[in-house]
Amino acid sequence: MHVVIFEGSRWPTFAPVSLSRPVFSLASGMSTLLNKQLRYLEPTKLTLWVRSGLVEYCRRHVVPNLKVPTEINAPLGDEPALLVSGRTLHFGKYEMPREPGVMTDNDGICSAYVISPGLTQRDAMSRSDAWMKLFELPKMKSQGRMAGYLWDLISWNEESLVDDAINLKLHCGADKPKGPYHLVNDEEVCLGREVKLAPGCVLDASNGVVMIDQGASIGANAVVQGPCYIGPHSQVMPLGHVRPGTTVGSICKVGGEIGNSILMSYTNKPHTGYVGDSYVGEWVNFGAGSTTSNLKNTYSEIEIRIGAQAIPSGRRFLGSLVGDHTKLAIGTRLMTGSYIGHCCMVAMSGLPPTSIRSFTFLTDKGAVKYDRAKAKEMIQSTYGRRGREWQAADDEVLDYVEETAGQVEGSI
Repeated sequence: MHVVIFEGSRWPTFAPVSLSRPVFSLASGMSTLLNKQLRYLEPTKLTLWVRSGLVEYCRRHVVPNLKVPTEINAPLGDEPALLVSGRTLHFGKYEMPREPGVMTDNDGICSAYVISPGLTQRDAMSRSDAWMKLFELPKMKSQGRMAGYLWDLISWNEESLVDDAINLKLHCGADKPKGPYHLVNDEEVCLGREVKLAPGCVLDASNGVVMIDQGASIGANAVVQGPCYIGPHSQVMPLGHVRPGTTVGSICKVGGEIGNSILMSYTNKPHTGYVGDSYVGEWVNFGAGSTTSNLKNTYSEIEIRIGAQAIPSGRRFLGSLVGDHTKLAIGTRLMTGSYIGHCCMVAMSGLPPTSIRSFTFLTDKGAVKYDRAKAKEMIQSTYGRRGREWQAADDEVLDYVEETAGQVEGSI
């Protein structure tokens, strides 16, 4: 079956993390939305429809990891195709339709089985007349779940972690090496190759699976509670506390307390401080003592402001949304429902604003635009610490984000 995973017009609601990657590359559970879509859709041919500014990103960072023949932004041909929104999260095998049809939610197409030669990525993004005609197709039964906002992925992360553990057939029941640490419900503790467990650490799977991927390390007297996932070569620092519902990507350093949050790869939060109910992009650094609030004193619903729009989240617990390459100075206190854009520097003695647009350098003296050359120099320096070289594609993404962020974030 030819499957098309598409980005539609709703991608800005996953900012700031979606500014620099397609929505289907967002982390959920142990992997990405795309990994889960491919697991359950089982395509024989794949096409990715993405924003034009992210085509090279997909060629370099997405396609090489796929095992199915893949094209980017190719129009539909004469054969039937299953169109699937990149913001869908699947928890079961997809039952392929036999006749043309469409599945929708309140604001878009979840999936559609079509024969529509010439239909393109531009139709999906602009909701052209040809695209809107798909809504007239016979209705298909509901399959999958479509996220509307970035915080939906936080809400569903525990389910996603459990689903990944089941479907990836991890050998949690295998014999564990003996050592001066404590495993609770060790049959639900999964250890990858060359995992290091320091004396006194506790891996507690009494309420869900604990997954420690290859090369990761858990420091002395740290506590890790499932369901949770610690990615390859990441480190939980001594005395750290990783609470349920948490995903830590690859090559991260985490300490203090983290709960019900998603931290993407190469992000550091090695010191004391709390991160709760938050979604954090790649290459982010939390200075010592940096903390997120995730609950209002009034216990009321939390709003997130993206651009001029204040969006009710439907949640009473919601921390911060933090874009790639953002750095928080020591002692930074992020208030409930904060939005911190792509490539920001936040260094204030008081409370920062709850909405900070991308490429902002914010100190007690005020906010100024983060000079692009300086931002690039900072990113290159960060890459160098992890053995990664700056490439031409990185310039393209940086240019694209700088242009697009202004449209998404407006005057915040």
